[in-house]
Amino acid sequence: MLGHRFIKFDPNANGKTKFEQMLDLFMQLLTYANGDVSEALQWMNELDKKYQLTDDEYGMGDFIDDLKKEGYIKDDNEKGQIVITGKSEQSIRKRSLEEIFGKLKKSRQGDHSTKKPGLGDEISPDHRPFQFGDMLEQINFTESIRNAQINHGVENFNMQEDDLQIRETDFKAQTSTVLMIDISHSMILYGEDRITPAKKVAMALSELITTKYPKDTLDIVVFGNDAWPVEIKDLPYLQVGPYHTNTVAGLELAMDILRKRRNPNKQIFMITDGKPTCLKIGGRYYKNSFGLDRKITNRCLNLAAQCKKLKIPITTFMIASDPYLQRFVNEFTETNNGKAFFASLDRLGAFIFKDFESGKRKTVF
Repeated sequence: MLGHRFIKFDPNANGKTKFEQMLDLFMQLLTYANGDVSEALQWMNELDKKYQLTDDEYGMGDFIDDLKKEGYIKDDNEKGQIVITGKSEQSIRKRSLEEIFGKLKKSRQGDHSTKKPGLGDEISPDHRPFQFGDMLEQINFTESIRNAQINHGVENFNMQEDDLQIRETDFKAQTSTVLMIDISHSMILYGEDRITPAKKVAMALSELITTKYPKDTLDIVVFGNDAWPVEIKDLPYLQVGPYHTNTVAGLELAMDILRKRRNPNKQIFMITDGKPTCLKIGGRYYKNSFGLDRKITNRCLNLAAQCKKLKIPITTFMIASDPYLQRFVNEFTETNNGKAFFASLDRLGAFIFKDFESGKRKTVF
């Protein structure tokens, strides 16, 4: 028995080049810098001074040249600065997916499946007798031939309709999801960066849906004083503003989007860290940051009830621990008959992906 053998650590043993190692770090920094290349490179320089990322053979200038050569960044002559390209935007989304979803235990193939059997592409072990209207490709010929042999004998083989067995398939539910992200000022208050984990989850979720569930739809809605949709390609640049939290505007926009979607399954995911503090009445903003304002919360609860009638469940991911806020979220959730998770920042992605991948929602006809 040899036991354990210890050898000197080699940072290049994973097969990555110096450029690839630095690229991983650069992509992470871009997320924190809201897509600002100059800021990310400044951080790279500071980290290089402390941890010697480069050496005499490969310097920071070489890395910047390679970034341009490989198509990750380019010069914007109009703005007079370096910007990231579409290749970088997609790379950030893929890396977010690997970082968040890659750590989770994958469930069986074909998630989003409902308990309702139907014409789908996920084979079930269950069988049933043939019924009028069943398609030829659904017939399990092995079981059907076996039935014919048992019922009519081997020597005088013939197959009747009663011998046919149909292979059940589980219908894969198509889902339309709206992900609401709170971008109010409180998302960066008290020295805690809450917007970056929310952005990473949004990018990872968008990459998962576009690659694994192309028939699903995902819309991203951000809400502060107002609410507006953002494109998936704009997620790396998302940042908070000097806003209050107009949850009502976010919910109204999400409902408007889902009304236009033809998928039978519709849902809203909402990531927020604070209480609703803003409401738009006509052309003015009604604001109250001190405690829970009944005028604002009642509008939120009314929209939760409307979503319940429309069969749109709302899953709230609350990244705040204040007891009175949790009580409001619980009341909001009960009104909608939805779900609520009081998630820490490091577990936010796991909560969202496990809920999204569970596929427990039944198709509504």
